[in-house]
Amino acid sequence: MTASVKIDIAEDTILVGIAASPGIAISRSHLVNRARMSVVERRISPAEVGPEIVAFKDAVDRSKAQLLAVQAKIDNPELTEHLYIIDTHLLILEDEMLIGETIALIREDLINAEGALNRVLRKLRRMFDSLSDEYLRERRSDVDSIGDRLMRNLLGETRETLTNMEDQVIIVAHDLSPADTVQMDKSKIVGFVTNVGGRTSHTAILARSLGIPAVVGLETVTSLVPGNLPMIIDGSSGTVILKPSAETFREYLEKKQRYEYQELELLKFQDLSSVTIDGCELALRGNIDFIDEIPSARELGAQGIGLFRTEFLFMSGEGPPSEDDQYAIYRSAVEQMAPFPVTIRTLDVGGDKFVPEFNLDDEVNPAMGLRAVRFSLKEVNLFRAQLRAILRASAHGPVRVMFPMISGVAELRACKLFWEKARQELEAEGVAFNAGIKVGVMIETPAAVLIADLLAKEVDFFSVGTNDLIQYCLAIDRSNEHVAYLYEPMHPAVLRALQRVCEAADAADIEIGMCGEMAGEELYSLVLIALGFRELSMNASNISRVKRIMRQIELSEVRKILDGLMALSTSEEVVAALESEMFGRYPHIFDPSKI
Repeated sequence: MTASVKIDIAEDTILVGIAASPGIAISRSHLVNRARMSVVERRISPAEVGPEIVAFKDAVDRSKAQLLAVQAKIDNPELTEHLYIIDTHLLILEDEMLIGETIALIREDLINAEGALNRVLRKLRRMFDSLSDEYLRERRSDVDSIGDRLMRNLLGETRETLTNMEDQVIIVAHDLSPADTVQMDKSKIVGFVTNVGGRTSHTAILARSLGIPAVVGLETVTSLVPGNLPMIIDGSSGTVILKPSAETFREYLEKKQRYEYQELELLKFQDLSSVTIDGCELALRGNIDFIDEIPSARELGAQGIGLFRTEFLFMSGEGPPSEDDQYAIYRSAVEQMAPFPVTIRTLDVGGDKFVPEFNLDDEVNPAMGLRAVRFSLKEVNLFRAQLRAILRASAHGPVRVMFPMISGVAELRACKLFWEKARQELEAEGVAFNAGIKVGVMIETPAAVLIADLLAKEVDFFSVGTNDLIQYCLAIDRSNEHVAYLYEPMHPAVLRALQRVCEAADAADIEIGMCGEMAGEELYSLVLIALGFRELSMNASNISRVKRIMRQIELSEVRKILDGLMALSTSEEVVAALESEMFGRYPHIFDPSKI
């Protein structure tokens, strides 16, 4: 939007986006103008190849220096455990696909550095967009951030920084990078809203760690909101209010005070056990991608790691990590989390999306293609190395291994056969490992739900991955804006699927847990324990919230509520009944006015 365009914004105009970081911010807008750069691809002569490559390498070096400078300035204890995010961006700047392919295009196609970089960035974005896993798909924002930094350094353009704000403001931007976020002064930047982004982007994760309210995915907020506009953002609901009226201002000021009081109350629960009033004990664990997240997870009360996503180990460098590289990382995770268990999920990606040396053809439907264990069973050397590394790490503390996207018993048995071969190899080599390590599967396909009784005979535990299970059950892609509204965790079909899995686990006397986002939702978690889940794994920042509720409810009461919910026909009816029952029975937990 140009400065000459004036938009008449009505009082109490409401925008709804994605709730990225909870809390309420009330201030005036500060519009960050980072217009997209115009990149022109042009042909170059052979004599220009060398200088173009030098210019590109200089841009890479400047980008690295800038990130290292940001990292060196971080002394906020709330952020030190998230330094790995900057490390991830530095690793991207070493990535063969990004750097090597750009240089190859300059040399082989005789095009300028900006044009070559732009081509490679477009390719990387398409690859990330094709992923079914939301968390991995959100890593596209990291590629965008690094790509923008590289391109600006290449073109000699500067970025507006978010430091040295004179007054308290709410940042309004197309997007923000993790480097932007870690440099935010909480006393000046009280919140932010963006056109793009998701709840699992690194920027959103950092905002939650800093306690900065944020709403993302608003699509056109930068074209609607001028600078210095009074506004309110509710990062818990994803609501943005422009030009709030006096009445709305008072309402949200009260909400802000209640929220901040609740946050202080949550601190009391971090070190307490997770047990209901009538004695039902629960294990609340954390989901992680990097071992750097473990100290924070422990501090927030995690009783182990319920999901260690291993995909990022395979995303950097010129090839897959070696067995020894993986062993060192898994061992560190296990030793840091001991005496609590670490559940390691085997590789859950597909083909050349993250392992460039395996050049598989593009798939029409990658979400249902050669991914997860299907990929592992095809690339057996990769699978064998990962299984051996996991087994070796088990000698240093409690470890569980989990196979993703299982759809049949034969597939599971094939995985177990590789597992047993790895055990035999290590035993023959005299390498130490825990012979009693537990083996489990992720239940995330309708097929796995329907044969849960058969799968239960083959494993030690189930962990339900609701992110994919809900999409597959309801035949929707929640990243598709046209059908995302159909993503309903309380859909009767989903509830019945979860009930069936819990019954199968109970009949086989195996452990049953959940590692999908649904586990960290306070109201939904009550339904899960009533169904029979005894382990919930989530973003560690949600553990105290869930624990607070668990310690103040009776399982027998929640089971009565569940019986009524299972008889309802629509997700709207289920949610309405659940809220009515819980708010009525436990007003001291769910009704803010009772605090």
